[in-house]
Amino acid sequence: MKFLLSLIPTLFLLCSCNPSAAPAAAPEEEDKPYIVFVTGDDEYRSEESMPMLARLVERELGARTKVLYALDSAGYINPNITDNIPGLEALDSADMMVCFLRWRNLPDDQAKHILDFAESGKPMAGFRTSTHSFMYKKDTLRQHLNNEWPAAVFGQQWITHHGHFADGHDPMTEVEVFPEAESPILNGVNGFPAYSWLYHVDGGKWTINPNASPLLKGTSLRSKHQEAGRLDQFPLSNPVAWTNDYKGAPVFFTTLGHPYDWKNPNMRKLALNGIAWALGKADKIPASGLNPEINGVYQPNNSGFGEKFKTGRKPEAF
Repeated sequence: MKFLLSLIPTLFLLCSCNPSAAPAAAPEEEDKPYIVFVTGDDEYRSEESMPMLARLVERELGARTKVLYALDSAGYINPNITDNIPGLEALDSADMMVCFLRWRNLPDDQAKHILDFAESGKPMAGFRTSTHSFMYKKDTLRQHLNNEWPAAVFGQQWITHHGHFADGHDPMTEVEVFPEAESPILNGVNGFPAYSWLYHVDGGKWTINPNASPLLKGTSLRSKHQEAGRLDQFPLSNPVAWTNDYKGAPVFFTTLGHPYDWKNPNMRKLALNGIAWALGKADKIPASGLNPEINGVYQPNNSGFGEKFKTGRKPEAF
């Protein structure tokens, strides 16, 4: 009996060393802001741009990051799967949420984490199709998430754009800084040609959220609305980046986000500065802006629907 009792401390140590248990974060790691990137768009390759951006955020802002993806039943990244983004419970302990979503119809137990975070008063950022993050066609209890929710949280809902032309072959929007705009988000950011065709967010019968403060203006280089004589409703120039206030939460948003836009350092700097501003680190943005130099390689597929994304990859690949 004495021999067995003497083994108890050893047995306790062996049992407590569970190799499958997640290691506790070091104290210095816990002091770093925790930013969760939520991807799930079937057109603009957010599954490629957001992990690239997350690496820059870690380097430039000293943050911890987690990138979540739309996955199929075998655990492969598939942005065409609109009802499954595992791991969203990470938002419950996050300091900031970054969204690049498009028409998701997530089940309640997943969508709840996104919606709860938006009500938490914590900072957020969003890219391009997050103006239409959700699409619940038949669920009347969720249809307010289709338009009302993004208009309130991010500053505008989906309305229209100026047309699919020369996708990925030629820039479609000329971006410039609003002359009257003043924000550290603009530090070091210059105008540039964007591959994103221009989204309409303000003008005609539509008005951008009154809490929004525009930063960058885009002018369409070719427009289906111009060709149809509808510029009185959908003018050639519109805001493409702004800040918003949602119930006290600072929000940075841009309607840019074509996969080739991210090859331009001004786009990456804009996103880095915007995330830093929302996170309350505006004083950390140098006059020349945060460093947009890419870690590693960024060679995304072009935008487009169907099987135009890189198949056969799991989140561990990033």
